[in-house]
Amino acid sequence: MAIVPGEPGVDGLSAVVDVLRDWQHDEAPPQPHPGDLGWFWRFGAEAAAAAVRTWSRDGRILAVGLLDGPGVLRLAIAPDARCDEELARRLVADMTEPERGVLPEGRANVEAPMRALVQNLLSGNGWSAGEPWTPLRRDLAEPVRDPGVRIEVIGPERAHVRAAVQRASFDGSTFTEERWHAMAAGPPYADARCLVAYDDRGDAVAAVTVWSAGPGKPGLLEPMGVHRDHRGHGHGHAITLAAAAALRKLGSSSATVITPSSNVGAVATYGSAGFQRRPEVRDLRRDAPS
Repeated sequence: MAIVPGEPGVDGLSAVVDVLRDWQHDEAPPQPHPGDLGWFWRFGAEAAAAAVRTWSRDGRILAVGLLDGPGVLRLAIAPDARCDEELARRLVADMTEPERGVLPEGRANVEAPMRALVQNLLSGNGWSAGEPWTPLRRDLAEPVRDPGVRIEVIGPERAHVRAAVQRASFDGSTFTEERWHAMAAGPPYADARCLVAYDDRGDAVAAVTVWSAGPGKPGLLEPMGVHRDHRGHGHGHAITLAAAAALRKLGSSSATVITPSSNVGAVATYGSAGFQRRPEVRDLRRDAPS
């Protein structure tokens, strides 16, 4: 059977979430998690559906792409299909020919699982290694120690607090209370929690959203941030411990995160909370014609 590309539409997004959950394994190379789609859901279900592409054979989804910004495709592939030549060649054709409606002309980035055949084929088509990223993982077999600060699990009535800390943590963030509610309405959020940490004066100083892929599977931190007015006091360490504890309570086998290798402070913060560095990964970059 031929590889069939598709766009799932809003009604098909739950099936995409299910396959992303199924593809998560502790020893697998990093690739998009259902939490990545869940975080994108803050823009609404219609926007999430418009950003998703699928590739299927005989009715089975083999690859999922998330258009995570202009010219950026984050690609997840079924573990048993990473070396499928027919799939890899179809992916490369769809990603390199703008008329196919996946990536535009000019500058573009593709994040694909390391050791997948599509990586080799893109490299042979003029794509080069892009920015290095550092994946980190904490095993959750043992209990996580108390973070030492007050942690609040955010519900709908406190969404404005979570949104405010997000905007204070990331320059240019457009996260709002309304976007929190849109995110929380998506099916990935059924297995997610938003946490806010408070200092001893009662100020909200850090926040994180954690996403479970189901019992016995790795969970994801996406995103984690510390309020710009409260940095340098260990709040990132505390909220990261709280995130790991929340994922353990949800049944996750591990807590995972990936951050640009250039963000030395973030890598150090995760390390201080018991996360182990894994081998760097790189996306693939196509430069605009000169």
